[in-house]
Amino acid sequence: MECAEHNGTIRSGVGMTAHQEHNGAWWRGAVAYQVYVRSFRDSNGDGIGDLPGVTQSLDDLAKLGVNAIWLNPCYLSPQHDHGYDIADYRQILPDYGTLADFDQLVAHAHTRDIRVLMDIVPNHCSSEHQWFIDATSAGPGSPERDRFIFADGEGDGSQPPNDWPSVFGGSAWDRLDDGTENPQWYLHLFDSTQPDFNWRNPDVRTEFLDILRFWFDRGVDGFRIDVAHGMVKSLPIPRGTHADQSGLWTQPELFEIYSQWRQLAESYDPPKYFVGEAWVNDPEVFTRFTAPGHLQQSFAFDLLVQPWFAYRLRRSIEQSFAVAGQEDGPAWALANHDVHRLVTRLGQERIDKDPDPFDMLADARRDTPVNTALGKRRARAATALLFALPGTVYVYQGEELGLPEVLDLPDWARQDPMWIRTNGQQRGRDGCRVPLPWKKRGSSMGFGPDGASAPWLPQPEEFRAWARDEQGEDPTSMLSLYMRLGGLRRQLVGSAHRVHWADQVPEEVLAFSAGRLFCATNTGGEDVEVQVPQGAQMLLNTAVADCDVHLLDNGMSLADGTDFDSRTWCLPADSTSWWSLNGGADTE
Repeated sequence: MECAEHNGTIRSGVGMTAHQEHNGAWWRGAVAYQVYVRSFRDSNGDGIGDLPGVTQSLDDLAKLGVNAIWLNPCYLSPQHDHGYDIADYRQILPDYGTLADFDQLVAHAHTRDIRVLMDIVPNHCSSEHQWFIDATSAGPGSPERDRFIFADGEGDGSQPPNDWPSVFGGSAWDRLDDGTENPQWYLHLFDSTQPDFNWRNPDVRTEFLDILRFWFDRGVDGFRIDVAHGMVKSLPIPRGTHADQSGLWTQPELFEIYSQWRQLAESYDPPKYFVGEAWVNDPEVFTRFTAPGHLQQSFAFDLLVQPWFAYRLRRSIEQSFAVAGQEDGPAWALANHDVHRLVTRLGQERIDKDPDPFDMLADARRDTPVNTALGKRRARAATALLFALPGTVYVYQGEELGLPEVLDLPDWARQDPMWIRTNGQQRGRDGCRVPLPWKKRGSSMGFGPDGASAPWLPQPEEFRAWARDEQGEDPTSMLSLYMRLGGLRRQLVGSAHRVHWADQVPEEVLAFSAGRLFCATNTGGEDVEVQVPQGAQMLLNTAVADCDVHLLDNGMSLADGTDFDSRTWCLPADSTSWWSLNGGADTE
C-alpha cells in the first residue's frame, strides 16, 4: 500500500543522559562495542591495529554512547587464529602493545565511564603455550600430558582415536611428532595449533582462576567467554568411527566451573561480569548458563541467524527472553567477527518463507546476489529493532558505518584457518575483519598514519564512501543513526526487563513497547499502516521517510492486556519507527 503525503514532523534528535546502573549491574540496558584490535586502528604504522590505537579513539566511542568495549584476544599468540591461540594468558602480543599500554587503555576508558571487557579462551590454548611444550616433552600418562587430552591411535596407532571432526575442517586429532616409536594423538576441536585443555584436571581449573584474578586486579571489568559450551569433555573418549560427539559440549561439570568463576567475580566491588558465547539449541540446557550463581548473560545468537521475517524475529526474541536470566536479560548481537556483515546478509533476497537460519552465516549463501541498497535499508531497521530490546546490545566494529562484507578478497590475502584447513572450500571470516576506514582520504583510509605499512588485510576502495569522517556530519548516515539510537535507548528503555507485544499489526510487522519506548518494524516490501498508542511522540524512522498521520476511532491492546487509545502511522517498507510514551524523551 502507499501512504499519503506527510503532514507532520519527525523529531530527529534527543540528548543523552548518563547510563543508569542497577545495583552495580552496569550491563543492564548497556551498549557494548566489540573491538577486533587487529583491524580497529594502527597507531604506529606497522599495518596492524593496536591498543594505543584503541586508546586514541575512545572519544569516538564515547560519542557513540557505548558503556563498554569488548576486546578480542590481545594476549601473546603466534596468531594462527588471530589471537584465539594463546601462548601466554598474562602477556600482551607485542604487535598490539605492552601491559603498560593495556593499563593506560583501561584507565582512559574508565575516565569516560567505559568498561573494558576481555576475551577469555578456556577451551584451548596455543601449541606454543609452555604447558603444551612440556606435555609433548613428557611421556604418556605424565602429569603434564594430563592437562590436555591425549590418546593412543587406532589399530597400529597410525589412525586417529576416532572420527571427530574439527570445527575448522578435517580431523579433530593430530599426531605428535616427538620421535618416539608410537606417538600419541592430541585433541583439537579447532585448529591443530589449538590443543584442547583437559578441564577435569585441577591444575587447569586453578590456572584459569588465577588468570581471571590477574586481569580483574588490573581493572578489567569482565570477560566474554569463548566457546563457553565447550571446555569439559566426557572421558574416556569413544573410539573408532561414528564416535558419539555428545560428550564434547555442555557437560554437567561445566556449570561447577562457572559457579567458581561467579564466586570470584562477586568477591570484587563492584562485581565483575561474564557473558558466554554458547551456541546451544536446547532451551533447557541454555538456561543453565545464566542460572543464579552462574554467568550473568549469554549471547542470544538465535536472533543473529534469523531471516528478515517478522514472525521469525518475534519468535526468536520471545524465546531469547524465556531462556535469559530474569534480571540481567539477553546479550543481543546482530554481527560479530565470525559472521558476514549485516548489510550483506540482509541484502540477499529471501529464498523461501522458512529457511534454515544458519544459512544466514558464513559461506552458506556466499553465491547469492547481494542488493547493497536493500541490505543497508534493512540493516538500519534491524539495528533500531535491536536497540529497542531490554538487555545488553553488542555492536561489532564497523557496523556503525554500515560496512558490507568484503566478498572478493584476493586468495593470497586470506588468513583464516578455516580457509586454509578446507583448502579454499570455505572462504572463512576475513571478509568481516578488514581494517576500518576512518577517513575518506589517505593510503589506509585513516586506519594507520599516511605512508605507513599497508593494512594486514587489503581495504576495498569502496570503503572510502563509508569512512567515519564522511558520515559524521551527515544526519542521515548510519553513524548518525547509531548515535541517536544510543541516546534514545538510555532514556527510554532504561531498566526494562521485557517487552510488551502489540498483536493488532500487519503480518510483516512486529511492534512492542519496552520502558517508555514503542517500536514497530516492517519487514515487508510495501508500506503499511500501524496503530500507535495515543499521545505517543514519534522520534525517528530508519528509512527517513515521510508518513501520513491520522487518528483512528478504535484502540489497540498489547499482548499483556494493556489497552491504549491509538492513532495510525504509515510505516515504510523495510524500516523501523520509534515513538516515546508517557510524555516523551527529554530533549536538548
